[in-house]
Amino acid sequence: MNKTNPGNFFEDFAVGQVIDHATPRTVTEGDRALYQALYPTRFAIPSSAEFAASVGLTPAPVEDLVAFHIAFGKTVPDVSLNAVANLGYAECRFHRPVVPGDTLRTSSEVIGLKQNSNGRTGVVYVRSTATNQRGETALDWARWVMVHKRDAAAPAPETVVPELADVVAPADLVVPDGLDFSAYDVVAAGEPHRLGDYEIGETIDHVDGVTLTDPEHMLATRLWQNTAKVHFNTEARPDGTRLIYGGHVISMARALSFNGLANAQLIAAINAGAHVAPAFAGDTVYAWSEVLDTAETSAPGVGALRLRLVATKGRDESTTLRGDDGKYRDGVLLDLDYWAFVPR
Repeated sequence: MNKTNPGNFFEDFAVGQVIDHATPRTVTEGDRALYQALYPTRFAIPSSAEFAASVGLTPAPVEDLVAFHIAFGKTVPDVSLNAVANLGYAECRFHRPVVPGDTLRTSSEVIGLKQNSNGRTGVVYVRSTATNQRGETALDWARWVMVHKRDAAAPAPETVVPELADVVAPADLVVPDGLDFSAYDVVAAGEPHRLGDYEIGETIDHVDGVTLTDPEHMLATRLWQNTAKVHFNTEARPDGTRLIYGGHVISMARALSFNGLANAQLIAAINAGAHVAPAFAGDTVYAWSEVLDTAETSAPGVGALRLRLVATKGRDESTTLRGDDGKYRDGVLLDLDYWAFVPR
C-alpha cells in the first residue's frame, strides 16, 4: 500500500468536493521577524506594537499576507502539488487580523472544472476558507490553478466555470473590531498622505527594486509550508529552473509599495489577481500602483483605497499595464487589485 501523497491530478477533482487540509499552523512572532527579513516591509501596524495599540489593535497583528501565505500553503498538497501554474485570485476577504498565537487551518471546496484543449491539463477552481482556533473565519478566497492530468486519455469532466465578482463591494469589507484612525500618527507611519490625497486614476511609481534569489524564495515557500515541486526541484520543470512562488512576488511588490502608500496599512480584500508571467532568480522586481477607487467606512477615521499593484521584471517607467494590442506588456509579472484601509 502506497503511504505517500502524490498529490491530486485534474481527474481527481469533482465539483462540490470539500477538502480539509493538513496541517494546522500556529502563527508566531518568528513569522513576523522572518517576513520582515525576507521583504523590505515597513508598514507601521505590523512593525510596532505601540502603533498598533494606538489605532485599536492589541496585540499587534502580523502582516495580512503572512496569514494569506500560511492559509494558501495548506492547500498546496491537495490542490496544486501537480500544478502547471497558479492562474488567479478573486473574492478574497480578510475577516480579522491574525496575531501571534492564532492557529490557522484551511479547507477548500471545488467550485469549477475546465479541461484544456490539449487534453493534458485542466483548470481547477476552488474556494478556500482559513479559520482560527476559535472556528472564526480569518480569510477566504477563490483561486484557479492549472493542473496536470494523470492520464491524458481520461474523459473530460463537464465544464463548470464559476461566476466570480470583479470586485469586493465596499459594503462587504470587514473592518477589524476596534480599528480607529482618528488619532493616526502620520509621523510614525512614515508619510502624511490620507484618503483624500489620492485621486482615482493616479499612478504611483514605488521607485525601488529588489533582485530575486533562489535561497530567499525557497526559504519563504518553506516558511509557509508550501510543497509545490516547481519551487524547489530543478527536475520538476523541463528548463531545469525553480519557479518563484507567486506569493513571494506579491509580498515583494506589496513591501515595495510602502514608498508612496505607507498609510495603506491593512489589506482588506483582494479583488482579483493574475500572475502574468513567471519569475526566476536573478529577475529584479519593481512595482507601481494605480488608484482605482476610494470608499468611506463606518469606523472612525478609516477609509478604503482600491489599488492596482503591478510588479514588473526590470524598470518600467511608463507605468502602463497593457500594450496597444490589449495584451500585458512584456515584463509584467503581477497584476493585483486590492482594497486597503487608510486614514481619512
